[in-house]
Amino acid sequence: MNPGDVYLGLGVLGPVTAWDAAGNTIALKGPRHRSVLARLIVARGRVVPVAHLVDDLWDDPPADPVGALRTFVAALRRALEPDRSPRAPARLLVTEGPGYALRVPTDAVDAWWFERSVADAAKLPPEAATVRLDEALGRWRGPAYAEFAEHPWARADSRRLTELRLHAVELRAEALMSSGEADRAAADLRAHGAEHPWRENAWRLLALALYRTGRQADALEVLRGARTLLADQLGIDPGPGLRALEEDILQQAEHLGHGDRPAWAGRPGEAGGRARGGQSGQAGGRAWGGRPGQADGRVRGDRLAGHDASGQADRLAQADDGARTAASTRADDGARTAASTQAKDGARTAASTPADHSARTPDPAQPDRHPPTDRTARPGAAPAPANPAGRVWEQVAAAYDRTVAPDARARLESTTGLLRNLAVTGGSGLLAAREHRVAAVAAAEELGDPELTARVIGAYDVPAIWTRLDDPEQAAQVVAAAERTLTALTARSSTAHGHAATPAAHEADKARLLATIALESRGTRLDRGPQAARQAQEIARRLDDPALLAFALNAGFMQAFDRTGLAPRRDGIGAELVALSARHGLSTFETLGHLVRLQARSALGDFTTADHHAVAADALAVRHERPLVGVFTRWYAALRLDTTGRAPAAEVEAAYRDAAALLDGAGMPGLAHGLLPLALLCLRLRRTLPLDFDDHTDWGPYAPWARPVLLLDRGRRNEAAEALHATPEPPRDLLQEALWCLTAQAAVALDDRRTMARAHAALTPAANELAGAGSGLLTLGPVAGYLEMCSG
Repeated sequence: MNPGDVYLGLGVLGPVTAWDAAGNTIALKGPRHRSVLARLIVARGRVVPVAHLVDDLWDDPPADPVGALRTFVAALRRALEPDRSPRAPARLLVTEGPGYALRVPTDAVDAWWFERSVADAAKLPPEAATVRLDEALGRWRGPAYAEFAEHPWARADSRRLTELRLHAVELRAEALMSSGEADRAAADLRAHGAEHPWRENAWRLLALALYRTGRQADALEVLRGARTLLADQLGIDPGPGLRALEEDILQQAEHLGHGDRPAWAGRPGEAGGRARGGQSGQAGGRAWGGRPGQADGRVRGDRLAGHDASGQADRLAQADDGARTAASTRADDGARTAASTQAKDGARTAASTPADHSARTPDPAQPDRHPPTDRTARPGAAPAPANPAGRVWEQVAAAYDRTVAPDARARLESTTGLLRNLAVTGGSGLLAAREHRVAAVAAAEELGDPELTARVIGAYDVPAIWTRLDDPEQAAQVVAAAERTLTALTARSSTAHGHAATPAAHEADKARLLATIALESRGTRLDRGPQAARQAQEIARRLDDPALLAFALNAGFMQAFDRTGLAPRRDGIGAELVALSARHGLSTFETLGHLVRLQARSALGDFTTADHHAVAADALAVRHERPLVGVFTRWYAALRLDTTGRAPAAEVEAAYRDAAALLDGAGMPGLAHGLLPLALLCLRLRRTLPLDFDDHTDWGPYAPWARPVLLLDRGRRNEAAEALHATPEPPRDLLQEALWCLTAQAAVALDDRRTMARAHAALTPAANELAGAGSGLLTLGPVAGYLEMCSG
């Protein structure tokens, strides 16, 4: 058999699974089937005798274990090679001598591919090594071999892969430092060290990264904290690497490498130590202190919510082009209100990381080249703003008003571009953008030009991460207008030969209308949404238009909830968004891609990778001034604290409440309404704490699923049964697994077999996920536990 003829993937970096050539999960039936496959993967192509397989599969074998094993093998062969004729020999799971072997290429098994990628990364330049290691670490979906990790036959390989993964995380940190990205390395290493406190190399690398971002005191604190931890818990002193680095930092040794970027060693353990020539810091960094305001890349929504908020209105003046920035004073007022709201949020939540004021603080050594008043201003006019962005804003707006006729159609397109920028400021800016968007669409339709209307509707390509609509009525109006415009545009395309618009332009307009329909139809059970998303992606790929494809992928993400257990599909969408947007400079969609992957990896229990995406999203948000990102990363930080299981419940509740405070005035009612009570309910249920909620608690849209559980907690079984019977199916969104688990818990408590069966059927595709964690906000724990409850 030629291994190149095989087009499938086998996964053990998480639950044992298999994928076909299209990336779809292959059904492997029960745990015995998966254990046979995993056992053969452990053997790495070697023959495993039938007797060994029987011993490994059963502590208490059935009457005919060999016959049972053959049944499992036959089922696996049908699943892995569905097109093989019954009489043809198996090519993948083969019979050889006394047993079975797996014959697949190295790239077919995620663990084997991961091993090779880590080895290859050490030979690459640091920038390329970082990319390779990001991809390799992104393959992890959970603990290696998951449900079989502690079986004797899997234990050694599981632990070996886990150790290799930790090695890869540290190797990536060294590559980042060698690329001058010490701030990113520090952010990743902090989470890594907290998860693995006995890895001295993790603490050493973190201290070195902090030192290179100008945080000498924090670096020393990390080293001394590691010393205390090792002494208190293990009764040992730090190793020579930690001791040498502490001494070098105290002496501010020149060879710590905070200036130029020296050669990339490619081996963790060498940067910052004295193993090579006594040099303590062979991996370099950027100039001393790093980028202003970005020395600490920890996942902190508080920094992002308040970052440079008071200048938000001025920054709106720096839109993509002058036309977009000259819409109306009313939009400017909305932006200033949003900035004020964000500033208040930032002041309320800011903690240890200061905002970056470097962009606004004048250099006292430089003369003020921009006097506070405009010398050309008319007598009696208000003085021009001192801020250069504000001054340009007013000058361009005035020129636009003088030049463009009040009834010119160009004003509508300019307004839509401004609204798109206004929406990402959050707060009242987002609310104003939605309101004026509907008005702009209505105005365009009144003019009777479907091409203009298509551009006005399609230009509002604001990335969307939350699956519940903020204003369903407005969304329905936009969908209806998009459908009317699509029909008119299609009719015009088929009859108007020689029209000014090119076929490609018409196709792009259609794709944007389709993506809008899919986005604004999210959470519904209509077939139109998924259909529109698919069509939008097909057109965008055919036109090879990166920005259009990013918009269409966002639409596809919003329609990737037709059943539970689709986190892997959404993870793939997020990965494509990140790669596409990074290549083409689409920063808002790159941020979206990281948030999508944060959610998906959380659902799969891969919080280390989710941490990486949270840090990346935060960094992009700071760089491109997107304060709303901090709302999601702050909630993720609370979820992360919750999932460690080490923090007291009171501390976790406080973290959730702090995160919820960021939603006040954020302009996202579809996200905010009822979310905090739901998060606290999930926490208390998981930790079997009393469900002490006030009778006036506003559960928002989650009330139907919370009510049966709350009534049961108060001993009101008859009312709980009635409430459970009235509970609808959860909407198709990021919280459907969590809401189904609430239904399952109430059904089990009431012994409602019919509802238990419904919940079991709905949750089965998500058996390997954490309920609710796909939202990146909260969790009810492993779905598998609820499936087991419903099976009892």
